[in-house]
Amino acid sequence: MSAEIKPEYKHTEVGLIPKDWNIKSLSEIVEFANGKPHEKNIDSSGRYNLITLDSIDIGGQLKNSHKKTNLWDDSLKKGDLVAVLSDLAHGNLLGLCDVITENGKYVLNQRMGRLRRKTEADPFFLKLQINCRQNHFKVRGQGTSQRHIYRRDFDALVIPFPSLSEQHAIASVLGDTDFLINSLDQLITKKRDIQQATMQQLLTGQRRLPGFSGEWEVKKLGDLVARITNGCVYTSDEKTGVPITRIETISDGNINWERVGYAKPCPEIESYKIQYGDILYSHINSIDHIGKVARYSDSKSLYHGMNLILLRPASGVDSDFLFRLLGSERIRRIARVLAKQAVSQASINTKELRELDLTIPSFDEQTAIAAILSDMDTELAALEARRDKARQVKQGMMQELLTGKIRLG
Repeated sequence: MSAEIKPEYKHTEVGLIPKDWNIKSLSEIVEFANGKPHEKNIDSSGRYNLITLDSIDIGGQLKNSHKKTNLWDDSLKKGDLVAVLSDLAHGNLLGLCDVITENGKYVLNQRMGRLRRKTEADPFFLKLQINCRQNHFKVRGQGTSQRHIYRRDFDALVIPFPSLSEQHAIASVLGDTDFLINSLDQLITKKRDIQQATMQQLLTGQRRLPGFSGEWEVKKLGDLVARITNGCVYTSDEKTGVPITRIETISDGNINWERVGYAKPCPEIESYKIQYGDILYSHINSIDHIGKVARYSDSKSLYHGMNLILLRPASGVDSDFLFRLLGSERIRRIARVLAKQAVSQASINTKELRELDLTIPSFDEQTAIAAILSDMDTELAALEARRDKARQVKQGMMQELLTGKIRLG
């Protein structure tokens, strides 16, 4: 039994749309052209921005180009759309496009496509319709190490097509949401830069918090921890095992619960149970990952597995301060210098870590510094949650507005 269709809607090859909407192939709306090879004309002092494969991000936004040229080819005008024609094997960028908003500023490189309107259409509405049909291009991509799409793949795309006034209205509403998301992204970037600068100043004593003075002390890491150990060797047991850290558990600088292993329970493993405030340290990994740290601050049980070192701060040492100090780029750079490099990985042992010199303030100042940085983390997390929520709302709005399930005006 088929679902009842509302009288103001109709069935089409792209699904249910309003009766007063049309469906059109992209070839009816735009004229396609390939970009031209400009690699030999790149000039850092060039007048024009060269749009290349890395100029459009995963969100379909045109980024500021670092590549420029002085060779003008009149290939782009205000209102044109530029689209990615080549991508790596995963093909996640194929077909993504953005709108040119200025005349005489951009030049299009090869392996990028230009879509120029040959009938009345809102370019931002077209961008939204194209970008929400990513799978159309992904399944059509050809190649192995790099996948490619062509004019025929754009010509084959069929989209719902309302009146021009309704296109404008849809693009305006979703554009306002994009503006909010982009504003939050910019604010997050600014706050993150401020946090990094503040960390650099506070963790080195270049900047002192009010009420604190006196010299910082140089101490060995071994004197700052009550425990510094390698993890246990264990038998895997996915069904009834206890969660245990693996080398990839802290690869993003946090404890990722989706990337823990599971160990068969036994009396011996209990001595490896991680305590609140313990710090996990990446000591055997590719050189870029050496010195990464994660701090355990959860209520769920977790055990310490091999290929990570556990550091348990001693009395009089603030765990959060030590975690941030060890994770700072200055200290990580020292760790990478100390690490012994093999063919595919580097390593640093507990003896070398114990001898690592760290300059630290009094316990009270450690705690105050950690609190300031923690507050900044909380503020950033709140902004990121707000941005992510806005993205979710936009996705829902796109689905409803671009198919006419919700009408404007």
